[in-house]
Amino acid sequence: MKTLLVLRHAKSSWKDPSLTDHDRPLNTRGQRAAPRMGQLLAHRQLVPDVVLSSTARRAHETATLVTEACGFHDEVETRPGLYLAAPSEWLTVLGNVSNHSQCVLVVGHNPGLEELVLLLGGEHQQMPTATLAQLELPVDSWSELEELPRGRIVEIWRPRELDEAD
Repeated sequence: MKTLLVLRHAKSSWKDPSLTDHDRPLNTRGQRAAPRMGQLLAHRQLVPDVVLSSTARRAHETATLVTEACGFHDEVETRPGLYLAAPSEWLTVLGNVSNHSQCVLVVGHNPGLEELVLLLGGEHQQMPTATLAQLELPVDSWSELEELPRGRIVEIWRPRELDEAD
């Protein structure tokens, strides 16, 4: 059994119209939400073994803030192909993860991440910015994901719902 954590990047800034979509940073709300999701991972004892991120600035900043807050001490791995990636690209990259890794966190963009959760978890979930999905996958090897096993969505955390619970 493997655990996949799927995180949509936190809220980004549109203040500087000269920046490309790829280069947009997080805004203040995103800078607050990302560490909050990292704290949630630490509290739930879901610190990942591997973190894979899109190269987009907002995704990488999200991954960095989350990993700092949850206690992950390795390097966030970025892949150019994960920028606005479709589920097939995520599956290819995940298929190359070491089988010693039990828990993997991926950080990227919609609609690809919502489609990945649907594909692996069997149900559509709205994933606004900084939403985190925990999936349990019935595989021993990450390469088995190419066979599209039906996993189970364990939980979905959305920042606004966490704020309401306070």
